[in-house]
Amino acid sequence: MIERKIEVLEDMATKVSNRRSRRWLNDRLLIELVPRLHVEEIKGLFAPPPWGEELPVSAFCRTSAGEWDAFRSVDMDVEARLMQQMKQSSTKQKKHVDRDELIALNAWHRIDRQTREAIKRNFLPDLLEIYEGRIRTFIEDTSGKDVLVLNVQDPFQRLLLHGVCEFYNVSSTTTTSVRYGKLWKTTTIKKRSGTGVPSRITLVSFLRMKKNGSQSQEHVVA
Repeated sequence: MIERKIEVLEDMATKVSNRRSRRWLNDRLLIELVPRLHVEEIKGLFAPPPWGEELPVSAFCRTSAGEWDAFRSVDMDVEARLMQQMKQSSTKQKKHVDRDELIALNAWHRIDRQTREAIKRNFLPDLLEIYEGRIRTFIEDTSGKDVLVLNVQDPFQRLLLHGVCEFYNVSSTTTTSVRYGKLWKTTTIKKRSGTGVPSRITLVSFLRMKKNGSQSQEHVVA
C-alpha cells in the first residue's frame, strides 16, 4: 500500500503545475517515506531537558530547608564584615609570603655567581638540606656556641657548603692540615655581626619555587 501511495503521489507531482499544490504533494510524499515514530523516538526529539529526560537533583535541592533558611537570613552587615575580614586575611597572607620571598631572594644574591651557577647546574637537594639543617641549628642555638666545624673533603660539596653559609649570612673558612699523611680539609663556620634569624624559606625550597614558579606556603618553615 505504501509503495502504491508513493507511486500515485510521484505521478501526481509530475502533472501538477501549481507551486502550492506541488509543495503539498512533496510534503505528503515525504510523510509517506518517513516511518512511524515510536513514543521513545518522539521523546528523544525533544531532548535534552526540560522536554527530554528529567533534570538531576542539584546540591541546592538536596540541602535541607533549615540550612538554607539560615543562609538566606544572614544579616547584610554581618556578611559585609565577614567578606572584609576574609579579604584582609588574604592580603596579609600574600604580603607575608612576598616578604619571605624577598628575604630569600636577597639571601640568594649574597652567594657569589659562580657558586649559584654550580648549585643550579648540579642540584643536590638532599645534601643541601643536611647543610641547611646544621647551619640553621647553629644560628638558632642560644647556648653561646660561636663556632661550627665541619669536615667536608669533596671539593664540590665544600663549594655547596660555602654557598649555604652565604645564604644564611655566616662566615665560612676552609683550612688545610695533614692527618695520617693526607691533606685534611676543615671548614670553620662563625656567626657574623649581621647574622639574624634564618630565612623562613630555605635555600632548597627557594630553588624549587624558582624552578616551578610556585608560591605555596609549604615552602615556608614554620
